[in-house]
Amino acid sequence: MTPEIYDSVVVKVKNALEQIRPYLKEDGGDVEYVDMTNEGVVMVTLKGHCGTCPHAMMTLKQGIENALKKAIPEVKSVERV
Repeated sequence: MTPEIYDSVVVKVKNALEQIRPYLKEDGGDVEYVDMTNEGVVMVTLKGHCGTCPHAMMTLKQGIENALKKAIPEVKSVERV
């Protein structure tokens, strides 16, 4: 991924996370962008109730990851750090 494409994808990821954030906040949680690899792996931190919820992996993979992959084809996966 070229630096220009990388920067463009990061902006898209951050904007998409802003769209997801209100749904997480309804349940007392939040998500924070940490980084993205050149291979399209987005790293996030789950905060608040999402950080300790037993369903956090489902939220991460079926919610956040699916939404990002659908909106941004360059995103290959989302990982929790």
